[in-house]
Amino acid sequence: MALKQDKDGKRLHVESALMGESLVSNAFINQLAVAPQERLYPDVTVLKIGGQSICDRGVHALPSILREIVANRPDHKMLITTGGGTRSRHIYSIGLEMGMPTGVIAKFGSMISEQNALMISTLLSPWGGTKISHSDIVKLPTYFKDGIIPVMHGMPPYDYFAIKPKVGRIPIHRTDVGLVILADLIGSRNVLFVKDEDGLYTDDPKKNPDATFIPEIGAQDLLEKDQDDLVIERPCLEIIQNSEVIEKVQVINGMVPGNLTKALNGEHVGTMIYRQ
Repeated sequence: MALKQDKDGKRLHVESALMGESLVSNAFINQLAVAPQERLYPDVTVLKIGGQSICDRGVHALPSILREIVANRPDHKMLITTGGGTRSRHIYSIGLEMGMPTGVIAKFGSMISEQNALMISTLLSPWGGTKISHSDIVKLPTYFKDGIIPVMHGMPPYDYFAIKPKVGRIPIHRTDVGLVILADLIGSRNVLFVKDEDGLYTDDPKKNPDATFIPEIGAQDLLEKDQDDLVIERPCLEIIQNSEVIEKVQVINGMVPGNLTKALNGEHVGTMIYRQ
């Protein structure tokens, strides 16, 4: 690229479409031409094993789900992420009582999610389960070539730089958001939340037996409904709606044998939340 000098002769720029721009101009961003986003690993299914819903149940939930993952390994490339669960809520509570800032509380949650990733990768180690870091994503082709099932903690790498919410100090970008950001990064066509509920309801079915099941809904419609309770973290909906590559995410009940296999094969089980 050629160098170009400012009119006042005081600075040199690398000539490009972004030359001299502040990147905060709405008019400039709206007219900026960009290439369609590449799907890096569209054939990789990214799935999150819930912390409170699955990991915390231990022997009563994890073994059957992990057996189903192993059974599907010959036919599907899977990248597993983990939630934090009850232990993260406990440390959040202590952190809030002690006046910790959002970034420190986010770091607490990241540590708990990483513990679950270590546990799941260890349980899967006889079949190639390996705990990886966020920076190891570029190594996915090698992992799958070697028959490895990669497992990483789901908390996005904001930690100390977590964005403070409008109300309170609990980080809004937690392990559900981590999964959706990861799916957007690699361009995955199959994004699965493995939980202990059949999917999305009009309210928390554990608290309200009259809650109605929602088999599918658009992300924008769900945002506009502004439900008091959701099956996934609220910022996920904006990420889905703004994504160039995520077409849908699927929330399934991993406690039901066969549900994971059906979802991996593209069947509609649970709830589909799609980009509109």
